[in-house]
Amino acid sequence: MSAVAGANPRNFELLPKGDANGGELLEISMGPHHPSTHGVFRMDVVLDGEKVVKLKPVFGYLHRNHEKIAEGTSYLASMPYTDRLDYFCSMTNNWAYALSVEKLAGLTVPERAEYIRVIMAELTRVLNHICLIGFFVQDMGALGTPLMYAFRERERILDLFEELTGARMMCNYLRFGGVRCDVSESWLKRAGEEVVKLESFMDEFEQLVAQNEIVMARTQGIGVLPRELAINASITGPMLRASGVNYDVRKVDKYGIYDRFEFKIPLGEHGDLYDRYMIRVLEMRESVKILKQALRDIPDGPIMDSKAKLRGFRPKPGEAYGRIESPKGELGFYLISDGSPNPYRYRVRPPSFINLTILEDMCLGQRVADAVIILGSVDIVLGEVDR
Repeated sequence: MSAVAGANPRNFELLPKGDANGGELLEISMGPHHPSTHGVFRMDVVLDGEKVVKLKPVFGYLHRNHEKIAEGTSYLASMPYTDRLDYFCSMTNNWAYALSVEKLAGLTVPERAEYIRVIMAELTRVLNHICLIGFFVQDMGALGTPLMYAFRERERILDLFEELTGARMMCNYLRFGGVRCDVSESWLKRAGEEVVKLESFMDEFEQLVAQNEIVMARTQGIGVLPRELAINASITGPMLRASGVNYDVRKVDKYGIYDRFEFKIPLGEHGDLYDRYMIRVLEMRESVKILKQALRDIPDGPIMDSKAKLRGFRPKPGEAYGRIESPKGELGFYLISDGSPNPYRYRVRPPSFINLTILEDMCLGQRVADAVIILGSVDIVLGEVDR
C-alpha cells in the first residue's frame, strides 16, 4: 500500500527505519474489532510489504473487575458471573468454579449429577468447536454457508440448554455439590437424537471444508506453533495438542467421572493452522462418543450432595485450585477461604488469555491476511481474556 502525499490516516504510520532494500515499514492498527467477531480486540502490526515483522495484541476493553467483584460477594452469587467469562461455554465455566469450591468445602457430587455435568460439558465442547470452525473458515473469506451451517447446529444444542435451565447462553446451572435441576427422560431422549444428528452434520461439514483447496492452501504450513514453545508458554487445550503434546486435563486429573469413558486424545504433527482445525474436528467426534456413553449409562438418584448448603455457606479456612479441560484449554479457579461467606482470594486461570500470549510468535514472517486467520485459530473470547 502506497502512502498518499499529505495523507496519514490515524491508524497508519510510516516508520522511518525500513528494510534492507530501503523500503519503508508500515504500522497498522487492526481494530478494535466489532464484538460479533472475536471480541473487542486490537492488533498493532508492523509490516514490511505484506509480511508481519512485529505484532502487539492490545486488549482490556472488556475488563469488568470479575475477580475483585467475586471477593466482595458470596460464593454462590459468583456462579452467574462465571457464565460471562467465556459466554460460549457457560456450562464448563460453572463446572470449573464448582469443582474448586467443592474441594474447598469437602463436598461430594452424586453420580447422576456427575453424568449430567459430563453431558453438559461435552455438548458445550461440540458447540464451541462448531462455532470456532465456522468463524475460522469465514476469516478466510468463505462468507455465509459454513458459518450458517455451524450456527444451525449450535441452535439445536442451545435449545436443549434452554429447556433445562431456562437460558440459552448464561445458564447458571451448576451448584456446589451437584446441579440446579434434574433432567427428564424426555430431555435425555431428545439429547440422544441431537447427538445422532451431530454425527451426520460432522460428516457433511468435513466433506465441505476439510479437503477444500483454498482451506488447505491457506492453512498448511501457516502459523506454526513449535512443540517446545507451546510447552514453555503454558499453552493448553487444542492449541497444545495440535503441536503434538499429549495433555488433556480430563485424562490427567480424571476429574468428575471421565475415567469411566472411552475416548482418545487427538494429536497433531505440525502445529500449523490445518492441524489446529483438524484437532477440533476430531475432538468433536470424541465428544460424541462420550455423550453416547453418558446418555446410555446415566443412573437414577439424587442430584445434590445432602451436606451442601446454599444459604449461610462458609467453607473452613483453606485454599483450593480446581481445574477442568474447557473447550479452549485448562480453565482453573484458585480460591482462599478465611471462613467468611466471601472468598478471601479469587483468581481465574483463563485459557484464552494465556493462549493469546504467543500470537506474535505465530504471526512473524506471515502475511497480514494470515494474521487474521492465526488469531481465529487461537479461539479467544474477550470476556475471558479481559475478565
